[in-house]
Amino acid sequence: MNAPDPVAGTPCEARVAEVTRHTAETQITAKVNLDGTGQANLHTGIGFFDHMLDQIARHGLIDLDIHAVGDLHIDGHHTVEDVGITLGQAVAKAVGDKKGIRRYGHAYVPLDEALSRVVIDFSGRSGLTMDVHFTSGCIGQFDTQLTFEFFQGFVNHAGVTLHIDNLRGVNAHHQCETIFKAFARALRAALERDPRMAGVIPSTKGSL
Repeated sequence: MNAPDPVAGTPCEARVAEVTRHTAETQITAKVNLDGTGQANLHTGIGFFDHMLDQIARHGLIDLDIHAVGDLHIDGHHTVEDVGITLGQAVAKAVGDKKGIRRYGHAYVPLDEALSRVVIDFSGRSGLTMDVHFTSGCIGQFDTQLTFEFFQGFVNHAGVTLHIDNLRGVNAHHQCETIFKAFARALRAALERDPRMAGVIPSTKGSL
């Protein structure tokens, strides 16, 4: 299915993907449309985590459909980590060979007293550097340590380099929300089609 290119006026391939991941611990399906309008249909069994995934959709302008059934009777670890893995796989599949994308993206996002910065590179190399000191161990039923596990799963399977810094914050909910919003905005910027790079892989190596 082709969608009109709003800049060049020529057809461009729709960037959509669906990935299903089933293990003994979780059963997850993730669908993404990288050129969406921010629509989200989210069911992970962890309310606050759904709220954070909604930030990715809304502020990244990515249509996101994620259904997860996990071993929440143990804790949320496997569910959150495996959603990160599955989402990373779906994004990698949807973006394809990365021709014409801007590749890099960054964003600063505040929420009241909290401020976070996220920088992303669709480099083809997986790497996560995260400097976040949450002021609380839990936000509702969400273990704040799982924020790292989600992004680690994502970068390992999306093939991106990701730097996350919470520059300040007192309220853990605010800290986490600024991280996910900044990630969404950085992701949106990196995935945006660059009309000056149409059909070109943004690397001197010729591949990413």
